[in-house]
Amino acid sequence: MRSLLATLVLSPALLAAQGSLPLKYAPRPTTAAISARDLMSRLYVFSDDSMMGRETGTRGHIISTAYIARELRRLGLHPAGDSGTFFQTVPLVNRPFDPSKSSMVVEGVSLTPGADFVPQQFRGLPRAFDGAQVIYGGTYGDIAGLPSPDQLRGKIVVFAGGRGGFAGTAFNNAVSGAAAVVRAVGPSLSVSQVRNATWPTANMLMRGVNQTDTPLTILATDRAVELLLGAPLAQTTVGTAGKTVHGSVAFAESPAPARNVVAILRGSDRTLQNTYVAIGAHNDHIGILPGDAVDHDSLHTYNQARFAVIGMVPRGVQPTAEQRARVDAIHIDFDSLHRAHPVRRDSVRNGADDDGSGTVTLLEIAEAFANRNTRPKRSILFVWHTGEEKGLLGSRYFSEHATVPRDSIVAQLNMDMVGRGEAWDLPVGGPNYLALVGSRRLSSQLGDAVEDVNRHQRQPFAFDYSFDAPGHPENIYCRSDHFHYARWGIPVVFFTTGLHGDYHQVTDEPQYISYEHMARVGQLVHDVAVRMANMDQRPLVDGTRLDPNGQCRQ
Repeated sequence: MRSLLATLVLSPALLAAQGSLPLKYAPRPTTAAISARDLMSRLYVFSDDSMMGRETGTRGHIISTAYIARELRRLGLHPAGDSGTFFQTVPLVNRPFDPSKSSMVVEGVSLTPGADFVPQQFRGLPRAFDGAQVIYGGTYGDIAGLPSPDQLRGKIVVFAGGRGGFAGTAFNNAVSGAAAVVRAVGPSLSVSQVRNATWPTANMLMRGVNQTDTPLTILATDRAVELLLGAPLAQTTVGTAGKTVHGSVAFAESPAPARNVVAILRGSDRTLQNTYVAIGAHNDHIGILPGDAVDHDSLHTYNQARFAVIGMVPRGVQPTAEQRARVDAIHIDFDSLHRAHPVRRDSVRNGADDDGSGTVTLLEIAEAFANRNTRPKRSILFVWHTGEEKGLLGSRYFSEHATVPRDSIVAQLNMDMVGRGEAWDLPVGGPNYLALVGSRRLSSQLGDAVEDVNRHQRQPFAFDYSFDAPGHPENIYCRSDHFHYARWGIPVVFFTTGLHGDYHQVTDEPQYISYEHMARVGQLVHDVAVRMANMDQRPLVDGTRLDPNGQCRQ
């Protein structure tokens, strides 16, 4: 036991590779250095089951943000939230589907909310569809045979289900003028579809934000779709007009507790200390799995095997027939697995990597700065954003209600999922893997500085810029908190070790993290922040500025 603990402390990354990190780990006192041991101590606390998946608007979110604030107070950093605290309250509301106030009537025949139809989770304000006519649009996500936008405008567009939940940017743009979108799901709604629509934290919004009206996507049974079209789905051709629909979909609103955590390390230069290098991560995740608990080890093994076969299929891109066949061919000897590991039922989506890894790495960076003998010239602004998983709500609120002058922020360094990236996590992974997004989009000087700082690391990373490509289907530039800094002209860099098979699963737990890898990411981000904070001039903005009120397009 003693020798195992010694190995655990000295080389957690090696043990992670062997799959022998423990389910529980007693935290140790942290030190000034950014270390694998410190990160391990912090992450086992922050992604523990007691945090209940840290979903924004829940008790788990309050507990987890209180932990961050306690650490910042211990480190002696300056609180930069509301009223002298570390917390900035973000005015969010929950909006679950309300079946009791919803209706859809087709030529006098009423559909039953929650049995015949439910809304798919969405962000925005639902567009009214009362009195709209139905039109058949073909297969959901298939843009090739889609009727023209003019034909769809103001209509309720019915689609055959298609595969997967994401249709892609081009498809969404094509149907953006519709009154509503209806997806056929089969003979009946699943328990999870109904539960997801009525879950208390579904469809979260921010008060006081001018939301544009959006065509609501509605999941409907085959019976409901047949009534809408006036004929069976299989007998309907694309572009065929259906019936006229009356009704609306209603939502029940209630306040949702949500807060950013904000702290400052004051710079040493009397003039430059009034400017800031911001470093961020998101403190939230997606909470408890609705429904029954699942077999953790079996799911983790399958997720790893599936990812090894096809990787993470990008949003809006359907798996090919060959990929589906390869996934269908996966065979795992679960009997042998369960002999080695008794079944462990699990329902907490712990978010160890997403974004527990970024959160605790930011705490490690804050501790390193707090213990530096020489402080940088500029101040360092640390922000743990809430509501990233709900549509970047916390970072949007902070960028529009910053607790320092927004134009005093010279750069923002964002970390989201920085705890994996090894070869067993993704096909292109390895000990030196790190993906960057946005580093040269607004400031080539910032991008050059990141490259130069990396060259001087003890073990430099091999940067992957593929996710930064214009039009990349994963749309990463628009999908994490850095975007709400970039849209105001603040140069950004997004650091990530990438997606993996445990993404948004109950299997994203701290025993699968590569702590040495994560510590090196933290050291790099720290050193880039030092470089930016000590520059006499802010990084030059020589890229294309965004319209802060426009739609983000990668």
